[in-house]
Amino acid sequence: MSQQEKSLSEKEKSHLGLAYFALGPELTAERATAKELTYEFNQTRPSELDKRKKILKKLLGSTQENFYIEPPFQCDYGYNIEIGDCFYANHNLIILDCAKVKFGKRCFVGPNVSIYTPGHPLHHELRNKDIEYAQSITIGDNVWLGGSCVINPGVKIGDNVVVGSGSVVTKDVPSNSVVAGNPAKVIKQITDEDKQYYYRNRVYEPTILDKQE
Repeated sequence: MSQQEKSLSEKEKSHLGLAYFALGPELTAERATAKELTYEFNQTRPSELDKRKKILKKLLGSTQENFYIEPPFQCDYGYNIEIGDCFYANHNLIILDCAKVKFGKRCFVGPNVSIYTPGHPLHHELRNKDIEYAQSITIGDNVWLGGSCVINPGVKIGDNVVVGSGSVVTKDVPSNSVVAGNPAKVIKQITDEDKQYYYRNRVYEPTILDKQE
């Protein structure tokens, strides 16, 4: 480790992808603050939508006007999470945001999705020193993360992507694709032909809402 790296705080190291000590006083206190806010959010009544929104605006690093997260929701710090406009997440979203997690606009997140930025050394002796590292995750516009999928550290997901339920995403995903499996692989490219189907080979029929656009 260079002399410059030695002068960095553990928080600064985590943001730069360097090895850092996760149990220091600064990071421990910030995780405790996030736990208090997520606890408060998760105890709200279904009718307390304004209260939920205020808590999330205080917790998260960046939000737009339109967003909704179903409780329960858990995160490590909150301030490393940025969500674009028209964001929706179903129940039991877990984001371990030791590094930045950024969502584009109009993202849908299914239930029980887990998004992990931290990693740990492979060798047990180094791991037992409570050393870890973190890699940021970027998720593009118009992405649908299917229920119970896992996004691993350092992954970049392009625009207009669908991640199949139960998938484990371990590497970058190109735009306009469907990925599924463990580890997740591209199984289909999304094209303009897919506009006419709402599910497999079921053709979408225009409704009164389409005529109002």
